[in-house]
Amino acid sequence: AARPSPPARCGRCPSAYRSCWGGSAIAARAMREMPLGVPKLLVSTMASGDVSPYVGAKDVTLMYSVVDIAGVNRVSRRILGNAAAAVAGMATAPVAGGTDDRPLVAASMFGVTTPAVETARARLEELGYEVLVFHATGAGGRALEGLAGSGMLAGVLDLTTTELADDLVGGVLSAGADRLTAAGAHGVPQAVAPGALDMVNFGPRDTVPDRFEGRDLYVHNPAVTLMRTTTEEMAELGRRVAGKLRAARGPVALYLPRRGVSALDADGAAFRRPEADAACFAELAAGVAGSSVEVVDLDLHINDPEFARAMAERLDRMIKAQGGTA
Repeated sequence: AARPSPPARCGRCPSAYRSCWGGSAIAARAMREMPLGVPKLLVSTMASGDVSPYVGAKDVTLMYSVVDIAGVNRVSRRILGNAAAAVAGMATAPVAGGTDDRPLVAASMFGVTTPAVETARARLEELGYEVLVFHATGAGGRALEGLAGSGMLAGVLDLTTTELADDLVGGVLSAGADRLTAAGAHGVPQAVAPGALDMVNFGPRDTVPDRFEGRDLYVHNPAVTLMRTTTEEMAELGRRVAGKLRAARGPVALYLPRRGVSALDADGAAFRRPEADAACFAELAAGVAGSSVEVVDLDLHINDPEFARAMAERLDRMIKAQGGTA
């Protein structure tokens, strides 16, 4: 993982500043390399600010040290003692719920693709899988990518690739340029759809950058404003997704929902733009032509139950063909 950039100076001397930031960054990086579920607790002076560079997409627990880590005193003694007790408790506590040996499948979901993912999850559970659902909010996509590279997953139902639209256009929910790469790099079977590529996410309406004034905006709620991707942006997203899928080392099935890619892209809905979707689909199909990626073109909406079940059942067949069990 890349070393996080140091935050603004805290007012202490330069040497102490480098020490407190550097120590936390080094320890956090080591913790992020540990497997999920292994107890990880970092006591740091940096834990009361933006901790995303330290936690990343892993289950790292942070505790604010309150005082500097410069010797033991009546405050630090209590805090370090609590930290030691906490991590000891994590290490010795029995796993809640016992064990579950069903193969794991990850699925990506957004509010506007929830019906599809719920249907697919139900079908995959009928087929014998445990399904982990990741909300496509940037952090969710990064967590999915991290798990896909961990060796824990039998397959990925990447039905909601919307974070790539934010990465392209400049929305607030980007998961980074590496989104939709880990499963392919590790040979994990994937069923993929262009779910919610019709939208870019921003905060309250007055936070939308001025350069987007005049664009097709939809106020989802007071905290979320959505912007419809243009035909040109949809075409570029098709090219990007196709390039990522073409590079995959494992089996991939790409599903195209001709009647819309989100709840807002349904007939009569605010973002229905068939010409923009068609541009994306055309680039997707052209970009994977001649590769091993299977393209399934369906005259269905992404939230139609038949679409979701088709993706789930195809993923099941790919997993079993690769030697996975369910």
